Amino acid sequence: MRRIFGLWTDILPPDTAKSGSLDAYDHRILAVLSREGRIPVTELAGRVGLSKTPCQVRMKKLEAAGYIRGYRAVLDAVRLGRSHVSFVQVRLSATREAALGAFNKAVQSVPEIEECHMIAGGFDYLLKVRSANIEDYRRVLGEVISTLPHVAGTSTHVSMEAVKDVSDGL
Repeated sequence: MRRIFGLWTDILPPDTAKSGSLDAYDHRILAVLSREGRIPVTELAGRVGLSKTPCQVRMKKLEAAGYIRGYRAVLDAVRLGRSHVSFVQVRLSATREAALGAFNKAVQSVPEIEECHMIAGGFDYLLKVRSANIEDYRRVLGEVISTLPHVAGTSTHVSMEAVKDVSDGL
């Protein structure tokens, strides 16, 4: 892990730097943008040691190459009435490609499911579910998650506190 201009640059895999595809300026740009996506280009350029035009060119190249997938606002879940976070282990009744595909497609349309990860282990998927409160979560579990294709069982773990959350800014 390196520190550049006071920012940790561990947001990129170590092999990216070795491949020669990104240089120190690219790493600096990504480090700043990961925390401050709305920073004006002029200010970003000054912070990373470039003039405005070369900085803009590098940003466009980073976007085109897929290093920057987009820019977004970090929302306050408490103010939005969605402060309850649960992690749900999901076991499927079948794990053939068709069953996995049906489940994968179905979770896309459930707004309460913030993240869905296929897991190698004692269960098939781990979901991060955000809701208003435990009652709302219970409704989502019973009426939505349990009815997704091929769900055979679930196990819920309720978050008491987010100790580290990179969605609040790397």
